[in-house]
Amino acid sequence: MFKLITLNLNGVRSASKKGVDAWLRKSTADCICVQELKAQQDDLDDSLSALGGLKGYFHFAEKKGYSGVGIYSKHEPSDVVIGFANTEFDAEGRYIELRFDTPQRKLSIISSYFPSGSSGEERQEAKFRFLDSMGPHLASLKDSRQFILCGDINIAHKEQDLKNWRSNQKNSGFLPEERVWMDKLIKEVGLSDVYRLLHPDTTAECYTWWSNRGQAWANNVGWRLDYHLATHELAKNAKASSVYKEERFSDHAPLTIDYDFAI
Repeated sequence: MFKLITLNLNGVRSASKKGVDAWLRKSTADCICVQELKAQQDDLDDSLSALGGLKGYFHFAEKKGYSGVGIYSKHEPSDVVIGFANTEFDAEGRYIELRFDTPQRKLSIISSYFPSGSSGEERQEAKFRFLDSMGPHLASLKDSRQFILCGDINIAHKEQDLKNWRSNQKNSGFLPEERVWMDKLIKEVGLSDVYRLLHPDTTAECYTWWSNRGQAWANNVGWRLDYHLATHELAKNAKASSVYKEERFSDHAPLTIDYDFAI
């Protein structure tokens, strides 16, 4: 069984102080894909560069204290790909891919942090540019290998994926254009939203992010923003999933999915 976790840390140093390392050690994960490191290489001591006893691989943003993604892995990759050949967004540290290739198989685990457009029109336009570039990249990648992309996608795909969908239809994260992009990724590119394969109908149980405003966490006024997006061959091996809410390491909750394959 291959146990894969995705978690937006909202700062790796902050999450570490809140106990994420101890939780990861108990989780027995094969890989954890993390987003929003908010750190540079020089900020990572031994405890952060090998979180949970797993070796870390990172794509840092050029801007300090901003964005950044990583994958902590129990397994040694055959190759590490930093960025997805987009100058604008590679500077923001939004994509890392670990390849675990053998003569019989080409397999990638990807951690990606999609931009948020909630701060205003300029960042929303950047988000659309990111989606316009990421879609073709994933389509091309699918032509040559199997993969699972884990990440904070910053899009709630369906009405069941957020508590207050009616009042958020004009807000970033639930815009019609964003949701259409997800439709195309699944239907035309041919990727699977793995959580929804396992839980097609859940609502309140599916949320992975809660605003720090008001009583969002206490009242479970959440959004499902964190995903495993996989090629069909890998997705069909998904056996179980869980959203961990017993402890809070971030404003996001970890999403764990167990797959019936081995690296």
